[in-house]
Amino acid sequence: MASNGSKLCDKKTSVELRIPLLNKARWILLKYQDHPRVSGRNRLLPTLSNQKTNSYLKEISDFCGIKKNLTFHVARHTFATTVTLINGVPIETVSKLLGHTKLATTQIYARVIDQKVK
Repeated sequence: MASNGSKLCDKKTSVELRIPLLNKARWILLKYQDHPRVSGRNRLLPTLSNQKTNSYLKEISDFCGIKKNLTFHVARHTFATTVTLINGVPIETVSKLLGHTKLATTQIYARVIDQKVK
């Protein structure tokens, strides 16, 4: 990570990413830089396993009365569709944000939006 906190490498694809950060996000990264679950692990923030994250999401959905099975994958899909594509973010940008190496992978999300419009 560069000193400005905006340069990282995608773990899955090893593709270098440059992500502009708001000052609050930079502050959060600085806050956790010496956290034991971050130090020496090539991570920016302490993370939970996918299984533990999904367990917490289930607990939240139960508490809120949400019937849908919430998972990290559902959260990624929601981000890609409702937060970005529906709000006019170019599909190429969404593709980079999701870490997709092929635009065709991201276009699946765009087709879901087209079907909902119909």
